[in-house]
Amino acid sequence: MAAAAAAVRCAEQLVEREMSGRDASHDAAHALRVRDLALSLAAEQGVSSPDRLLIVELAALLHDIGDYKYTKDNVEDMSIVKRFLEEVGLEEGQREEIVAIITGMGFKNEVSNKLNAEPTLEFAIVQDADRLDAIGAIGVARCFTYGGSKNSALHDPNVLPRDNLSKEKYMSKEEKQTSINHFHEKLFKLKDMMKTEAGKKRAEKRHKFMENFVAEFYEEWSGRA
Repeated sequence: MAAAAAAVRCAEQLVEREMSGRDASHDAAHALRVRDLALSLAAEQGVSSPDRLLIVELAALLHDIGDYKYTKDNVEDMSIVKRFLEEVGLEEGQREEIVAIITGMGFKNEVSNKLNAEPTLEFAIVQDADRLDAIGAIGVARCFTYGGSKNSALHDPNVLPRDNLSKEKYMSKEEKQTSINHFHEKLFKLKDMMKTEAGKKRAEKRHKFMENFVAEFYEEWSGRA
């Protein structure tokens, strides 16, 4: 237990160090919120084993360290995470499970609603936690924060949301998109992509908030409100 607690503390420090300086959509506070959400979902799903909870907590904390959106070459970089997991003394099986969760949980891997394999409960919990933080009031704030960091327009009626996105198109930094389109391309889809019962329940309220927000946004944009 002491070793697990020490590993978590070191992970928190790594998150603060590696994610400092990012815009607030994917900063250390995001990682900490996802960790708290993941542990809460795990409790609701009946996960109580310390070993299983350590997998959930570390995967949630570390999931955005190598995020492709913040790497020079637009590719996911797991080198820091892999090195960290070795340094804190996790067993090979634990390291592999955490890396598998992180590399497989992104929306880019499920953009066409296809899964390569049935996810483990730990995978589902961490993914649902990350997706919950992408919707609702915080999701709205994060969406416009990230768009602002990329100088994206709030809305342009001439730029329509993209349908049937491929992984490559979703990840592309070349295509100019608007912040409001992100709701249609990703955020409105997340409710129905939740995998745990706990995640599905929480997503309902957050999804409804976003629907109301976007409806009001269009009303105000058009001058009708």
